[in-house]
Amino acid sequence: MRLVLEHSGSDAVEAWLHDGGDELRCEAFRRADGSGDFTIVPCGADAGRTDPAGRGSCPDIGALCAAAQQGDPSRRAITCTVHGSVWVHDTLRFFSPDAFPVFTGTSGADRSDPGYLSLTLVPLRSGKEQMGLLVFKGRNKSSFDPARIEHLEAIAAKFELALLHQFSQAKLHERVKELTCLYGMAKTASDPAMPFEQKLMNVVMLLPPAWQYPSRASARIVVDGRAYQTPSFMQGAQKQAAPVVVRGKSRGVVEVHYSGQESFPGECPFLDEEQSLINSVAGQIAQMIEQREAEAMRAELQDQLARADRLAAIGQLAAGVAHELNEPLNTILGFSQLVQKMENLPAQALEDVGKITGASLHARNIIRELLVFARQAAPSRGRVDLNRMVEDELGLFESLCGKSGVELRRVLAPGLPEITANRSQMLQVISNLMVNALQAMPEGGTITLATSFDPSGVSLMVEDTGIGMSEEVKDNIFLPFFTTKDVDQGTGLGLAVVHGIVSSHGGRITVESEPGEGARFLLTFPHSQAAEQEEE
Repeated sequence: MRLVLEHSGSDAVEAWLHDGGDELRCEAFRRADGSGDFTIVPCGADAGRTDPAGRGSCPDIGALCAAAQQGDPSRRAITCTVHGSVWVHDTLRFFSPDAFPVFTGTSGADRSDPGYLSLTLVPLRSGKEQMGLLVFKGRNKSSFDPARIEHLEAIAAKFELALLHQFSQAKLHERVKELTCLYGMAKTASDPAMPFEQKLMNVVMLLPPAWQYPSRASARIVVDGRAYQTPSFMQGAQKQAAPVVVRGKSRGVVEVHYSGQESFPGECPFLDEEQSLINSVAGQIAQMIEQREAEAMRAELQDQLARADRLAAIGQLAAGVAHELNEPLNTILGFSQLVQKMENLPAQALEDVGKITGASLHARNIIRELLVFARQAAPSRGRVDLNRMVEDELGLFESLCGKSGVELRRVLAPGLPEITANRSQMLQVISNLMVNALQAMPEGGTITLATSFDPSGVSLMVEDTGIGMSEEVKDNIFLPFFTTKDVDQGTGLGLAVVHGIVSSHGGRITVESEPGEGARFLLTFPHSQAAEQEEE
């Protein structure tokens, strides 16, 4: 601007520049005493004075030219050149000093200066659009003539080229920063060894350098209520944000803040391209979340598949072992029972044979459980009343619960719909859950059995106040031969058999338990009609 002032020979040169909603006004000037300076002028004011007409935006040269065509040609105070410039011969005739101090007022602090009496306004264009103008000011009415105006238009053309080059360089610099951010994010997201939390920290550190004013920018990413932010993060009045949306649900937000109270050259410190960038970052984070959850689901499915394969292999082995053991076991049991019927057996021998018979019966029960677990039988099914089965089975456990100091509670829903099931298998389910609950309460407690129903099915809840289970135990209780009991107290098949029976009936079973807080087993079966349709 000082070079333009020097080569133009004007008393002052003012530049108006605008880009969308942003506007900049600056001026280089000489005072009456010969001193000079350069200043950034607040838009809407002239050297500290507010524009009473409210005309603070960049003047429209086309409107000025249209106004110049009105009135007596001999008395016109304004001329338009072929290059679109405007030459105001006498500002006092064309502009009111009170209404247009932006043109007629003096610059700096020198209020004794009478002001500018002649002006030349030269438009600055980018293509066909006006991006601003240069205003050459003179204190005398004869400051300009046609030849000099041509010289000023040549200076303005050079100024225009310099501006376009500067704008291009600035935009290129911003694009390079944005691409650097996107490349760094893609590199972070594609690293399979990097933890998800570390990825978000890396991404949030990439954001401030990509914005227009990096030294004043700070960033924050919030995902599922957890925040990841740059060091010394501060919320500011100026903020740009984009939501993180995963499968139509908002999971968080990406934010860039400008802290401090310092003003910015334009009204909004954020570029349109920066909003596109932060939207892209939020989209990439959403993809990272989806990929993370997909990998977790894939791992869970692989674990379930491995467990199913393991159960199938154990089932085949169990069925084979059970069939092979049945024959010799029946022989042992048959002969032991014959021996018991012999007369004149010594008391000790009779007692020992009784132990053999008891052990054989116990072994036969284990084999039956193995066969049920392996699903070697296809038991018949019919409509059964779950409330009635609970009452029948609990009658067998009342005395045992009383001896163990366990209170037995029933909460049976009236009008409970029937289910289609094998009665003996359902009794075995209730029995196994009761035995499991009793063994979990060596010091006594309470067992609650409750039935309920809703449109989704008929439910049976068995709850105890025992020792509870850890997460590790809870994840493995349905595996065959898994047990936390001593060798002589359990085989690890009870809950596996329960799970198998419930699954074979089209039901589902869930477990809630915490160490020291007891356990709750919830079994849900389809209604009788739904079960029959499924079987068909």
